[in-house]
Amino acid sequence: MNSFSLADCSTVEAALSQLKDGAVVKAGGVDLLDRLKNGTDTPARLVNIRNISELRGIQATPEGLTIGALTTLAEVADDPTIRSQYTVLSDACGHAATPHIRNMATLGGNLLQELQCWYFRSADFQCLRKGKDVCFAFSGLNQYHAIMDYGGCPSVAPSSGAVALLALDASVELTSAAKGKRTVAIKDFYIRPDANPHKFHVMEADELLTAIHIPKPAPGTRSAYQKYGEKESHDWANADAGIVLEMDGNICRRAVVAMGAASPVVRRSSEAEAALTGKPITPETARTAGRASMTNAMPLSMNAYKVQLFPVAIYRTILLAAGQMDRDPSAAG
Repeated sequence: MNSFSLADCSTVEAALSQLKDGAVVKAGGVDLLDRLKNGTDTPARLVNIRNISELRGIQATPEGLTIGALTTLAEVADDPTIRSQYTVLSDACGHAATPHIRNMATLGGNLLQELQCWYFRSADFQCLRKGKDVCFAFSGLNQYHAIMDYGGCPSVAPSSGAVALLALDASVELTSAAKGKRTVAIKDFYIRPDANPHKFHVMEADELLTAIHIPKPAPGTRSAYQKYGEKESHDWANADAGIVLEMDGNICRRAVVAMGAASPVVRRSSEAEAALTGKPITPETARTAGRASMTNAMPLSMNAYKVQLFPVAIYRTILLAAGQMDRDPSAAG
């Protein structure tokens, strides 16, 4: 680990003033510590924003929710309003990592995790994402990598929170000293590697992620999230699904099927959503939606199992959201 200075900030303005010369922000520090130890990040300065109280808290408004970026995953998971009205987000945050990490990790930090690829996260490999012209995963160990939309890099989106927030049509608030605040929808926040392999998200070096905004769910909305990994507890997702169903009686008038661990950015399956919209939610329609989610899947040499796993994850999570199935005991977390 390299030497660095630490700027301990208690206000947003103080933190923004420190975002220069390659400074790296520390919130909970869970993912950052791994990157410092393995040498993928070597900043000269860390900007600690952990003590900025204005970036904490959950506020319900007539329009929906505003969540401070430093609100922990545990606080999001345990909030009664989120558990009852935004269940997909409560599920995602409540089954991320371990209880100890959820007490430390923040929702903003969860959204800003670096790519989950062992080649990218190793200082020994200089890959496409680091400015070179090669991706080692295509001919190497790729069992946890993407099966869709990967272009030149099949690393996968690591954030469980992003899957849920995509399903909820959420947006993030970005703040800079020079330009003030701007709002970016989660669907536009992450950058696909074929568009720019050197940037994972649209946030600029002089910006902080300060809040998350979620619109109020429509009447009759039900939602759920589940993830599946090699272990039944505290594992990275090999497949995860965030489902939002807007129901009129037993008919689904609108469906959102969000997927993580399928592609380099969190994605929605329009094919799966079309299979549910205007139909009753039954095991048959849920299975059809699960199969439809794999349209255009292109597995690599070691991850074809995901083509079978995703339909099951989506099928079971649709029925969980609809209240027709209990949470899967084999789901991770």
